[in-house]
Amino acid sequence: MHSTNDVPVLVKRLPHGEGLPLPAYATHGAAGMDVVSAEDVTIAPGARHAVASGLSVAIPHGYEIQVRPRSGLALKHGITVPNTPGTIDSDYRGELKVILINHGSEPFAILRGDRVAQLVLAPVTRGSWVEVAELDETARGDGGFGSTGGVVALGS
Repeated sequence: MHSTNDVPVLVKRLPHGEGLPLPAYATHGAAGMDVVSAEDVTIAPGARHAVASGLSVAIPHGYEIQVRPRSGLALKHGITVPNTPGTIDSDYRGELKVILINHGSEPFAILRGDRVAQLVLAPVTRGSWVEVAELDETARGDGGFGSTGGVVALGS
């Protein structure tokens, strides 16, 4: 199902990705596309693994793909993307892989075809640095981490 707002992303299926579904939105309102594993792997507690997708992509210039964890895997098993969100740049042409880490207490088995992450196609705004002698003043000023208020301890 395509809409007039869809941005085409070219995808090449690699030999070990044959027979697997392409990343897809689970619902009409979903922001991320579910991507599946192209391999069987077990991730030990505390370990990381770059899970193969069996796909390479050509992301249009001016866009990136953000790799985000699946909330159910994070809540139920402690499986997440350690560099959240991961970024796939528009000039990368290698295999799309999802770095996962197991924060749980048990080994976690991933089977070929299991949904392992979400992919969000997002526009990229490039910045340019302009060095100045002084910056404008704000109410916050140079207040750092926690300076705008934070978690208040209850019962203290």
